[in-house]
Amino acid sequence: MINKKVNTVKEALQGVSDGMTMMLGGFGLCGIPENAIAELVQLGLTDLTCISNNAGVDDFGLGLLLQNHQIKKMISSYVGENDEFERQMLSGELEVELTPQGTLAEKCRAAQAGFPAFYTPAGYGTEVAEGKETREFNGKMYVLEEAFKADFSFVKAWKGDEAGNLIFKGTARNFNPCMCGAATITVAEVEELVPAGTLDPNQIHIPGIFVQRIFQGEKYEKRIEQRTVRQKN
Repeated sequence: MINKKVNTVKEALQGVSDGMTMMLGGFGLCGIPENAIAELVQLGLTDLTCISNNAGVDDFGLGLLLQNHQIKKMISSYVGENDEFERQMLSGELEVELTPQGTLAEKCRAAQAGFPAFYTPAGYGTEVAEGKETREFNGKMYVLEEAFKADFSFVKAWKGDEAGNLIFKGTARNFNPCMCGAATITVAEVEELVPAGTLDPNQIHIPGIFVQRIFQGEKYEKRIEQRTVRQKN
């Protein structure tokens, strides 16, 4: 059995450098690779292109990289919770590519499966389709979207084994699974890392073939993006 375990986040991120394109899993602040992001901040990398559904918040998640002006381009579907993102975008400091959420997911999944491109009706007739090939199928117009090309993919799972098999918990099973194997190197951080053969094969969401490096993360804050509570009667 191939052992893909690395002992530290520093070892897991070996090979990252300025100007790379990186996928980062999560939805809002749910299931984000907190340890990998913190290490990217510490490394001080610049000119990064980040592919993520969200851009974090001002002081957490990808917002930490934005604060340090480490991100050159952001490819996302929703960015409304980050004031610094808005400021950089409006000032022209940050290049932004807004993508329909389903298209963003499928561009990841296509890369994972080895498909170079796919047709989707989402965005036809809008700015999203400008400069892209369009084609009619059964009387409906579609836009050709290319799969993402990324150097690293950083994902976060609840539990994994040393062979790289992953189990996601609850809504953290969002963009993480489709980003596994969608880049040249996939790095998975997990809350609990167990020996190979420990996990029930029927419960595994992502097989280890899609993961190159895995490590056990530390000190997960798991911050809530927007807390909503019911008034006490």
